[in-house]
This record gives sequence, C-alpha cells and structure tokens, in this order.
Amino acid sequence: MKVIVGIDLGSTTTKAILLDEQGRIVGRGITNSRSNYHVACAVAREEALTAARFSMLQRAIDRHIGPVGDAIRDHSDQLMAAFRLELYRRELVVLNAHILQLLDRVLYRAHKAELEGVAQTIIDNMAEKAPALFLGNANRRSDFFRDIAGAAFAAEAEQAAADGLVHFDRLVGLFDRAILDVETTVQERPFGALLEAAAVRAFPGVEHAQTIAVLRDIIADVAAEELDEIAFVGTGYGRQTLPFPKAAVRSEILCHGRGAHRVFNGTRTVLDIGGQDTKAIQVDENGVVTSFQMNDRCAAGCGRYLGYIADELSLGLHELGPLALQAEKVIRVNSTCTVFAGAELRERLALGQKREDVLAGLHRAIMLRAMSLLARSGGIRDEFTFTGGVCKNPMATKILRGLVDDNYGTEITLNIHPDSIYMGALGAALFGLDDVRAGRPNLLPAFAPPVTNVKFDPCGGCITETMV
Repeated sequence: MKVIVGIDLGSTTTKAILLDEQGRIVGRGITNSRSNYHVACAVAREEALTAARFSMLQRAIDRHIGPVGDAIRDHSDQLMAAFRLELYRRELVVLNAHILQLLDRVLYRAHKAELEGVAQTIIDNMAEKAPALFLGNANRRSDFFRDIAGAAFAAEAEQAAADGLVHFDRLVGLFDRAILDVETTVQERPFGALLEAAAVRAFPGVEHAQTIAVLRDIIADVAAEELDEIAFVGTGYGRQTLPFPKAAVRSEILCHGRGAHRVFNGTRTVLDIGGQDTKAIQVDENGVVTSFQMNDRCAAGCGRYLGYIADELSLGLHELGPLALQAEKVIRVNSTCTVFAGAELRERLALGQKREDVLAGLHRAIMLRAMSLLARSGGIRDEFTFTGGVCKNPMATKILRGLVDDNYGTEITLNIHPDSIYMGALGAALFGLDDVRAGRPNLLPAFAPPVTNVKFDPCGGCITETMV
C-alpha cells in the first residue's frame, strides 16, 4: 500500500498521519516531543505505520468468514490492548538496559552495589504489574511510556525507600537520567512478533488453539505486506528541525487551517491552542487561509501553561478540566504568565480560595486571551472549529462556548473533534497528497534509523536481558 506521511512536530507532542492515494486516513501516531526532535519524528511515524498495519489487519480479519473470524473480531479491542502491553514490556527492557549502562559510569559507580539489585527488582515488579495498566478496564493517566513508566517506577521507589533499601532521590535520579537515553533512541518494533505475543494474551488457553493458528497466519501476511511511503510533508513548532527538504516543509497555519476544513467542511474560523502557541485562523470555502493571528513570544495561555499548573497541584493534565468544572464561582486571575502562575496559584490557595474556583478562573483567563486573538484575526464566523490538545479540556470548551455565545450569538456552530490534535499533521499530509497528484518530486527524508536492539522474548521473562 502506498501512503503519504504528514508530520506535525509540536513543542509538546509530535503527530503523524498516513493517507492512502485516495486521501483516506489509514494510520496515525503520536509521541511526546523529546529532546531529540529527529527521534520524536521517527517515533510518531512508526506509531502511524503500526496503526496502518492494524487497519490492514482489521480488513484481513473482516474477510475471514466463520466462527473463528467472529471470535477474532469480538476480541479486537483486547488484541490492541495486549499489543500495547507487549510494546510497553519491550520498552521496559530498553529502560533496564540503559539503567545497567548508567551504573557502570563514574557518576553512579560508587552506588552500583546499592542500586543495581533494587533497580532490577523495581523493573521486574513493573513488568509483573503491567497487565493491570493495559488489560481489562485499565484507566491510564497517559499513553506515553515516559509517563506510565515514571509513575510506576516512582511508586516502586517509594516502597523501596520506605523499606530502607536505598534513598528515594537516588533511585528517581537514576530513572530520570535513563529515560533521557531511552527517548533519544529509536527502538525496533517487530510488529509480527509483538502481535503474536499479544494474540496469546488475548486468546489464552488451549481452547483457542485454532483461533491463534488462524490469527498467526493473518498476522504473518499483514507483517509481510509493504507500506510504501511515497511523500512526506512536515509542519509544526519544530518544523525547521525536521529532516525534510525545504519543499516538504509547510506553515503550521496553512496545515491547521486545511486539516480543520477537511474534517469539518463548513469551517471558516479555526482556533488552535497548542503547547507553546495559540493560532486564530480564518479560511475560505476551500480551506485556504485568508488571515491569522498568533500569540506573542511567550507561552502564556497555552498548553504548557496548563501543564505547569498541573505540576504545581501534583495533578495529571487531564484532571484539570474536570476539577475546574466543580467550581462554585470563577476567581478572577490577574496573570496568565507561566512564570508567575505558580506564585499566584499558591497565594490564592493560601488565602483559602478553593482550588476548583481558582482553576476555573485560570481557564477563563486562557480563553479570554484566545478570544482576543480571534477578534484581531477577523472575529468568529460560522462554522468555528477548535483544535489542539487543549480542546480536550472540558472546562476550556465550556468557557469558550459561553464566550462565543456572549460575543457572537448562539447560532455559531462550534466543532470539536476527538482527534483534533492531529489536524496539523492531517493538513501536512493533504499537501503531500497534492504533490503526489501533481507529479511534483518529493525527496524522502532520512529518518533516524533504529539504533537500539535488545534481546527480547515476547512470551518469556525478558526483563533481565541487556542491550547488545
């Protein structure tokens, strides 16, 4: 299958979208933007390629008629969850390998005897408890390895410190250094092997032997099918660092406008709130940008600001909106500056104001800044599409709806899509599709190659293996 790749390298997350030659979305991927942007780009692309193979797998399963095919289809969600579990366990192997390497360095050598056994036990415990994070009714705070593994490692480290085995800060410092090494390498992702291991988890027991046999044949066929990437286009906050030729890099304004218009054809105004910037965009009936405004140089009122507030309150970013919805009143916040946000938050809490009320005020302040940008770009026209990670925040969307109603009337349609964070990558891929259809050459970029290779037994006890 031939695919076009769109990459949106944001300050917080990097997204990838794959389109087929008919312009249909066949895969998408996302990762946290790491210190190495080339690696973030490559990882998001690998995530999208994996999703495309799952789409191919689903089509192959749908063609399989009979009880076995029905059984596989009924367990497709479990199969995906089990695949994510196997991928997480593989990443634990890589993390463990980097920890062992760090312990041989001068900085940690004096504490190697103290740390090595405890760290190994922690990784083993994390692997043993991993199924609860992915299978059944698991409710993870994040889908990123750093977040999931970081929370699990910290919990295990607290217990080890409480037992008097090692100092907590020393253990956490070891993890923080090792995770940087993990995030600056691209890891091999053997789709077939991981999915076979996932199939055994999703269909346990001898009674599923026939189902496993059929599924293995399907997996082998899908894994062998070639995905031919025929064009790339990149955009986003870090687009200038992408390993793309200049002709394959497009403005994020153009890409977000076009992506939003593709999903909602009636779109005329777009508000995109990302990690570092906010964009107010006006588009015509064809999705072509006619005017725009962006926030100034700082990240005030953007996703990074909310992330800082979440850190101050020791909350997950996804918890801020629901908590703010519980507010009894909206506290007026004087500043949306990220630098001073923590100080103002602490001051108001010290005065006895409820954190729910303060959070409501913070959300309102953010959306007021966004409304100012929208006014300077030309106002809000029907339809109005809200994109970016912040649109998943229910308090932000509630306040925005109220401000739109107050200033522009209740007849304005406000569009919010669950996958709005991919709008920029989608727009980039659409520009790539234009290049393909116009016959314009599009040189393929040199993505960072897989440089981390670990010995890995997907079905066995793999956590004690080391990097080779």
